Amino acid sequence: MKINFNASAVIATNSMTRNDNRLQQSLERLSSGLKIVHAKDNPSGLAMAKRMNAQIEGVTQATQNAGDGISVVEIADGALAEVHEMLQRINELAVKSSTESLTSEDREMIQVEVKQLKEEISRVSRDTEFNGQRILDGSFDLKGYTNNENVKVTYYSDAVKTGYYQVGLDVTYKADGTIEEAELSTTPLTPDPAKPAPVPLPGDAKVTQVDGNIVTIKGSQNFELKLRIDENAGNTVAVDMEITGFGSMDMQIGANEGQQLDIIIPEVSLENMGIKDIDLSTKEGSDDALGRMGEAIHFVSAVRGRLGAYQNRLEHTINTLDITNENMTGAYSRIMDVDMAEEMTEYTTLQVLAQASTSMLAQANERPSQVLQLLQ
Repeated sequence: MKINFNASAVIATNSMTRNDNRLQQSLERLSSGLKIVHAKDNPSGLAMAKRMNAQIEGVTQATQNAGDGISVVEIADGALAEVHEMLQRINELAVKSSTESLTSEDREMIQVEVKQLKEEISRVSRDTEFNGQRILDGSFDLKGYTNNENVKVTYYSDAVKTGYYQVGLDVTYKADGTIEEAELSTTPLTPDPAKPAPVPLPGDAKVTQVDGNIVTIKGSQNFELKLRIDENAGNTVAVDMEITGFGSMDMQIGANEGQQLDIIIPEVSLENMGIKDIDLSTKEGSDDALGRMGEAIHFVSAVRGRLGAYQNRLEHTINTLDITNENMTGAYSRIMDVDMAEEMTEYTTLQVLAQASTSMLAQANERPSQVLQLLQ
């Protein structure tokens, strides 16, 4: 028996320290509810879990973004529903004004109502907003640019491919500066050697409508292009255009870069609908307006149809994101969350070991005192 160096006490102390450390770790897991409290607990698991948590947070925000997108679509569609009603009323008035049974005074009264309806359509297009952003004034329409300050791209359909275009037009004007007639020029245009080869127009492309200073060019496969041509452009217009395909409202609907939905909302203006200059105060004007109203109603219907498709897609997007969030949260929980029942069992075992270690250390510390019995 030795008294200077009590090896038994050292062994008991080491065991008690180890058990106490394990008990402390178990208490940390039980109190926090986490399996990985410190990076040392599971370095690779922690790295994986944090990446996964970033995805979960991103998916949660993307779900909110998609909900905001639905709100934008609903506001735009609600406003366009009223525009539809006003167009239907104008169409009804055009039918009424086209009959010979009305006097010129009757048509003047009809024109007064039409004027007010047109102003209200313009106001709705100008003032419809979401979060302070106007959504029907063309702010989120696809953009196109020309090399002529007197010629502007006001609208083009999705079927118009992005790229460099050359368009030639022969234009005649009225006395007030609006366009009387326009047609595509048959004179070949000289390509700019500094630019790529121009994208050809459809073979059957032609001017289908002139309204004020807006010229509409249509072709096969839903090709549609609207140009605003000022009288200063002259009678022979040769213009280079850059169709960018940019300008839509980009909704971030995923947690990663590039996971976006482009919402295109064209300018819902009287010019784009082709009814800016309709005049129901005369029989001839009423007949002309009656022919244009179908195009105007079709234009708004096409915009609303696209918005409806966006809303359906966004609703499916939200459902997909919710499922992704659910599954990723489950995976994250399996890595990070502690099994409370299992950990409580471990804690109880460690408590017993800690108590036993303490008891054995007390016994080991008592052994040197037994040497006194040998000295009596």
